[in-house]
Amino acid sequence: MSKSFIDKVHYIRIPVKDLDQSATWYKDVLGLQLVTITEDPFAIMKINEGHFLLILVPTPDETFAHFTINNEPAFSIGFTSPELSKFHQHLKNNGVEVEEFKEDNGHAYFHFYDPNGNKLQVHW
Repeated sequence: MSKSFIDKVHYIRIPVKDLDQSATWYKDVLGLQLVTITEDPFAIMKINEGHFLLILVPTPDETFAHFTINNEPAFSIGFTSPELSKFHQHLKNNGVEVEEFKEDNGHAYFHFYDPNGNKLQVHW
């Protein structure tokens, strides 16, 4: 098969404990747009003008949007930022748990955690 039946990734669902608090955090701290909170309820978030969505899904379960390797959290979701240093400082200024910068073959990145304990990455 030379052509995929899949066109693109449309959305990713992220588990959260408190939907309103999480939607506010993703909007105010990460700068995402809150499209709507549905009756289900889910919070649909948009990054800039693209078609990709993050959907925040409330759950009382102890679950995360990352997995573990050797009992250490490993991120599943990676963002890009053209202003990595400023974004790193912005997160620190907003009390976000942020890891230090790392570089690998000219690729700079860092990890941070949302209020629900989901490990995320940002790079350029």
